[in-house]
Amino acid sequence: MAHWRPQLANGDGPVYERLLHALERDVRAGHLRPGDRLPPHRDLAHSLSVSVGTVSRAYVEAERRGLISSHVGRGSFVAQGAVPGQPEPDNAIIDMAQNAPPLAPSERWMSEGLARLRLRADLADCVNYAPPEGLPAVRHAGASWLQRRHGLVRASADRIIQCNGGQHGLALAFSALARPGDTILCEAATYAGIKTLAGHSGYRLHGVAMDQGGIAPEAIARAARDTGARVLVVIPTLQNPTTVTLDAGRRAEIANVARKHDLLIVEDEAYRAFAHENAPASLAELAPERTLMVAGVSKAIAPGLRLGFLVPPEDDTIRNRLLVGLRALGYSPPTINALLFSQWEQDGTADRIADDVVAESDIRTRLAQDILGNALATPGAGRSLHLWLPMPMIAAERFTAQALRAGVALTPPDGPAVTADAPSGVRLCLGGVRNRDTLERALRCLHGLLQPGSGDSALGLV
Repeated sequence: MAHWRPQLANGDGPVYERLLHALERDVRAGHLRPGDRLPPHRDLAHSLSVSVGTVSRAYVEAERRGLISSHVGRGSFVAQGAVPGQPEPDNAIIDMAQNAPPLAPSERWMSEGLARLRLRADLADCVNYAPPEGLPAVRHAGASWLQRRHGLVRASADRIIQCNGGQHGLALAFSALARPGDTILCEAATYAGIKTLAGHSGYRLHGVAMDQGGIAPEAIARAARDTGARVLVVIPTLQNPTTVTLDAGRRAEIANVARKHDLLIVEDEAYRAFAHENAPASLAELAPERTLMVAGVSKAIAPGLRLGFLVPPEDDTIRNRLLVGLRALGYSPPTINALLFSQWEQDGTADRIADDVVAESDIRTRLAQDILGNALATPGAGRSLHLWLPMPMIAAERFTAQALRAGVALTPPDGPAVTADAPSGVRLCLGGVRNRDTLERALRCLHGLLQPGSGDSALGLV
């Protein structure tokens, strides 16, 4: 394959980075295949009119990322397993049930990040127990991330607390604000992890009515009066599962209702990074005295980092309860993965990964909308890792069963429901499908199942 001559993208970035991206693009597109031999450094440099050092640096970075392997005296070759996003076999189940981000952006930077991590002067801090709130470097990185990507101006390193991902953050938040047996208000259809947490820890969930704008403020007030609940958990941006995003007016109303009825708010902002820059202010900004924000990097960067952050209310009592919970449930948060994130946040890699994840989610959202059309609810932030296909519960159960027989796994439709009158439908998770072509096959299968009288006639589509 010595005749390979990449097309370098225009731009102001270093030439070696553009060459690296061209190599990665051609590998992922199948123009270069595992085992193909790459041109020698000097030949490629001459072909592109660049220095040999530029080519060498690009090859070194490509090898760090697992794209190529080099052998003295033989040359450089595309590595086996260099294409994690290759299509699944035609007979494989396509998983649209797990709400994960596209992983290729973080995979591209992982090897380099780990190689640089070992050179950090503070790496030895990972050997010992960390403070319960997390290492200072991690909390500074978390505060910077929340300020820039979540618009939370009041996030500061001395206040936020590191946790082991968003689910762990919700568990700590609930345990700091409620006791087993207490009632917690939530959206009538909510994140299934909240239901799992409540069932495991003994909290009683009370679903609050929703309309097209999301959870209804007057229904929150009524539920608070009827149940005596003191805690409300809400997903204000790209609500899971319905993708509704609360507008500024409704957020202000919810903050006012919470003050009137002395409700403490747990704000789950797992998807804030997918919102546009002019997204409404968070509840943690509107009601800082009573809102505990839970935010992570699982959806925007990588779920495997298991890293999240808690922003407690302006109340040291609640912050101290959170720290006691951390000590009781894990003693101290993990450090090496968090230190990797802090490095990425400092050098701009976190933004590169998040920007690529958001851009890919935008492409996948438009692909789904092109194929499924008006059957989909429009996501409140324009793009989303998950989409909502509203339909009656019986139809949703039938549709999910048909899809599985056709080779597409979907979220069980009763998973999010808290009340009998909850919004019903099917959640479609777009990010976890590794390859865009495979996603398109799955979406076209679902489109076929939606056609009148389709029954199981679409089984051959996937």
